[in-house]
Amino acid sequence: MKIRLSEQVAGFVRGLAPEPRREMRLAFKRLAKGQGDVKALEGALASYWRLRVLSYRVIVFYRGPDQVECIFAERRSIVYETFAEALRERLAGNR
Repeated sequence: MKIRLSEQVAGFVRGLAPEPRREMRLAFKRLAKGQGDVKALEGALASYWRLRVLSYRVIVFYRGPDQVECIFAERRSIVYETFAEALRERLAGNR
Protein backbone atom coordinates (compact mmCIF):
# COMPACT_ATOMS: atom_id res chain seq x y z
CA MET A 1 0.00 0.00 0.00
CA LYS A 2 1.27 3.47 -0.85
CA ILE A 3 1.36 6.05 1.95
CA ARG A 4 1.21 9.74 1.11
CA LEU A 5 1.94 12.41 3.74
CA SER A 6 0.46 15.89 3.57
CA GLU A 7 2.81 18.83 4.13
CA GLN A 8 1.28 19.31 7.58
CA VAL A 9 1.99 15.70 8.60
CA ALA A 10 5.54 15.75 7.21
CA GLY A 11 6.28 19.01 9.06
CA PHE A 12 4.73 17.71 12.26
CA VAL A 13 6.86 14.56 12.16
CA ARG A 14 10.03 16.56 11.46
CA GLY A 15 9.30 18.71 14.53
CA LEU A 16 9.06 15.76 16.91
CA ALA A 17 11.82 14.65 19.27
CA PRO A 18 13.93 11.75 17.94
CA GLU A 19 12.11 8.88 19.69
CA PRO A 20 8.54 9.91 18.80
CA ARG A 21 9.73 10.69 15.25
CA ARG A 22 11.14 7.16 14.98
CA GLU A 23 7.88 5.67 16.30
CA MET A 24 5.85 7.74 13.82
CA ARG A 25 7.96 6.54 10.89
CA LEU A 26 7.63 2.92 12.04
CA ALA A 27 3.85 3.41 12.29
CA PHE A 28 3.77 4.66 8.68
CA LYS A 29 5.70 1.56 7.56
CA ARG A 30 3.24 -0.70 9.43
CA LEU A 31 0.32 1.22 7.91
CA ALA A 32 1.75 0.52 4.44
CA LYS A 33 1.55 -3.19 5.30
CA GLY A 34 -2.07 -2.85 6.45
CA GLN A 35 -1.12 -2.98 10.11
CA GLY A 36 -1.23 -0.55 13.01
CA ASP A 37 -3.67 0.88 15.52
CA VAL A 38 -6.21 2.27 13.04
CA LYS A 39 -9.82 3.02 13.86
CA ALA A 40 -12.70 4.55 11.89
CA LEU A 41 -13.87 7.95 13.08
CA GLU A 42 -17.52 8.83 13.65
CA GLY A 43 -19.86 11.76 13.25
CA ALA A 44 -18.68 14.64 11.08
CA LEU A 45 -15.37 12.83 10.49
CA ALA A 46 -16.97 9.51 9.47
CA SER A 47 -15.08 9.20 6.17
CA TYR A 48 -11.71 9.42 7.95
CA TRP A 49 -9.68 7.07 10.10
CA ARG A 50 -7.17 7.68 12.86
CA LEU A 51 -3.76 6.13 13.35
CA ARG A 52 -2.64 6.06 16.98
CA VAL A 53 1.09 6.56 17.63
CA LEU A 54 2.08 7.12 21.26
CA SER A 55 0.20 10.26 22.42
CA TYR A 56 -0.27 11.44 18.83
CA ARG A 57 -2.97 10.82 16.27
CA VAL A 58 -2.76 10.95 12.49
CA ILE A 59 -5.97 11.47 10.50
CA VAL A 60 -5.89 9.26 7.41
CA PHE A 61 -8.08 8.91 4.35
CA TYR A 62 -8.20 5.76 2.22
CA ARG A 63 -8.08 6.93 -1.41
CA GLY A 64 -8.46 3.37 -2.66
CA PRO A 65 -7.42 -0.17 -1.81
CA ASP A 66 -3.74 0.63 -2.39
CA GLN A 67 -3.40 4.28 -1.34
CA VAL A 68 -3.66 5.97 2.05
CA GLU A 69 -3.28 9.69 2.55
CA CYS A 70 -2.11 10.92 5.95
CA ILE A 71 -3.87 14.27 6.14
CA PHE A 72 -3.37 15.74 9.60
CA ALA A 73 -1.30 14.96 12.72
CA GLU A 74 -1.36 16.45 16.20
CA ARG A 75 -1.40 15.54 19.88
CA ARG A 76 -4.33 13.37 20.90
CA SER A 77 -5.81 16.03 23.16
CA ILE A 78 -6.50 18.48 20.30
CA VAL A 79 -6.28 16.58 17.01
CA TYR A 80 -9.98 15.93 16.37
CA GLU A 81 -11.22 19.43 17.22
CA THR A 82 -8.39 21.09 15.28
CA PHE A 83 -8.91 18.90 12.22
CA ALA A 84 -12.71 19.31 12.28
CA GLU A 85 -12.31 23.10 12.43
CA ALA A 86 -9.82 23.10 9.53
CA LEU A 87 -12.21 20.91 7.55
CA ARG A 88 -15.15 23.27 8.23
CA GLU A 89 -13.07 26.27 7.15
CA ARG A 90 -11.99 24.51 3.96
CA LEU A 91 -15.57 23.57 3.11
CA ALA A 92 -16.79 27.11 3.83
CA GLY A 93 -14.10 28.47 1.52
CA ASN A 94 -15.27 26.22 -1.33
CA ARG A 95 -18.79 27.66 -1.35
